Amino acid sequence: MKIYKIITSLFLITSFISCKSLSVTTKDVITQAEKNTESQVVVYEKFESKYIIPRNVEVFLPEGYDATSKEKYKVLYMHDGQNVFNAKTSYTGIDWGVDEAIDSLMKLGKIKNTIVVAPWNTVKKRFSEYMPKAPAALTESPEVKAALKKNTGYDSLYSDEYLKFLVEELKPFIEKNYNVSPKKEDTSVMGSSMGGLISLYAICKYPEVFGAAGCVSTHWPVQVLGEAYISTLPTTLPDPTTHKIYFDFGTETLDAEYEPFQKKVDEIMVAKGYTQGTNWITKKFDGASHNEKSWNERVHIPLEFLLK
Repeated sequence: MKIYKIITSLFLITSFISCKSLSVTTKDVITQAEKNTESQVVVYEKFESKYIIPRNVEVFLPEGYDATSKEKYKVLYMHDGQNVFNAKTSYTGIDWGVDEAIDSLMKLGKIKNTIVVAPWNTVKKRFSEYMPKAPAALTESPEVKAALKKNTGYDSLYSDEYLKFLVEELKPFIEKNYNVSPKKEDTSVMGSSMGGLISLYAICKYPEVFGAAGCVSTHWPVQVLGEAYISTLPTTLPDPTTHKIYFDFGTETLDAEYEPFQKKVDEIMVAKGYTQGTNWITKKFDGASHNEKSWNERVHIPLEFLLK
């Protein structure tokens, strides 16, 4: 059963909000969670950042969450947070069902105890925040900046700033206020489409922070930038002895374009030393489309691989 704790009183004047002021209310919520056997989603509205524009951040606490247990919880950071837990805020009216999947997998002993942290995207800036800024020389070229301005309204990519928000602001806040492990082997990142790209970029750019990445229906065919980013992977992929990466794609709608690109990435994974089924998975789902319904139907697969 989903219980949404909507925190609103702190955000009447958002310009004066800081993470420090949020923590007081968070402790109150955690105290309630200690006494509640049902799972909860805590919503922080317009979470402030010095790197990116404010946005909602949702935190899922699984059934039986224990703020005082000696065993620290794993943390999964997921992008496009409005689509992760709540059908009412999801683009398509169908959410990923990650909360139900986490509760079920934990009960079955398939995964370790885990909380999920899901910052929302800001629709107009989503591409600029999720497209990897690599290779940097290309993304900063006049031609690309002009194309970005024409198509998105912004003349730069802000994925580096978005990742700084995750690593330098959101992660410390979560570790201060929740009973979670800070270790990289207990910290994962996951998303779909452009969210798949930024998840891969995150584990490549911060291999000391993220131990696993789930890249669902990864949107490789971005004109010019997509293949250019793939070309950086041979030198940026993290150590396969200490990291895990999951990829998948469907065969319908936008996903039908992905297989040729994914095959190139798979070749790079093999050359880097990754082993299919051990520290890397690529799965093809025949008949699956590029939408939340398809991701909901298979989300248990990457979750089990990333969090077991």
